[in-house]
Amino acid sequence: MTQDLTGLELASASLLDEATAAAEAMAMAKRVSKLKQANRFFVAEHVHTQTLDVVRTRAETFDFEVVVGDAAAALETEGVFGVLLQQVNTYGEEHDYRDLIAQLNARKIIVSVAADIMALVLLAAPGKQGADIVFGSAQRFGVPMGYGGPHAAFFACKDEYKRAMPGRIIGVSRDAAGNTALRMAMQTREQHIRREKANSNICTSQVLLANISGFYAVYHGPQGLKRIAEHIHRLTDILAAGLQQGGLKLWHSTWFDTLAVEVTDKNAINRPRAECRDQPAHRSLSRGRYHAG
Repeated sequence: MTQDLTGLELASASLLDEATAAAEAMAMAKRVSKLKQANRFFVAEHVHTQTLDVVRTRAETFDFEVVVGDAAAALETEGVFGVLLQQVNTYGEEHDYRDLIAQLNARKIIVSVAADIMALVLLAAPGKQGADIVFGSAQRFGVPMGYGGPHAAFFACKDEYKRAMPGRIIGVSRDAAGNTALRMAMQTREQHIRREKANSNICTSQVLLANISGFYAVYHGPQGLKRIAEHIHRLTDILAAGLQQGGLKLWHSTWFDTLAVEVTDKNAINRPRAECRDQPAHRSLSRGRYHAG
């Protein structure tokens, strides 16, 4: 499922969460990078704040420099070995990065993309756009919010990078009776590597969450998932139209299920809050922008 949605050849077993998966993507980018003298990791602005925080913390231990800015600025930044982009950013804006990714690929910079697994049902797969690594949270596939976690992460990459990939890789094999079987591949890296050199943060307890997300996908099937994603997006479009008719200005012109609205004072928020009070959308006020997602 992860391979299909991300458009990449290989997916590992579940990682801990999206933020730590981002940190793993950064470390992996450095391991596979051919730009050995580069020591900067570029993060596009408006990634989820918890993702940026974890990346910065992990970067300190590796002595990497984290640079944050507009995604296009990655092309103008010297000494970059890897870039982190977010397909649908924390304010809900949907990005098509295929042109930028092509330019980064030409410079041998490893590109990681954080993605919303439900949005991937409708949006172009980042792997098909040239991304080297794609990761995100699988929470939206059947896992309750759970007071903030835990939610298993998904992680995928190009096949050529499989020996640098975090998490466990399950391969198809045959048992002694000749039956098709699944087994853990490349066990030596996972079982015998020195502890201080290990690069996997997989958490055994996350297997349950990963299985639930898998069951959710199997239960609904491709067409069912598409109907769910289209329903979510349609409701967001309806909310966007209502906000605009009410005289409010949307911050973005593209979205999947989250809106950011420009406001000038608190009173501007009261009316849409009141008119949407019976809707299931989540609403919060942050940094002077009104979010409904």
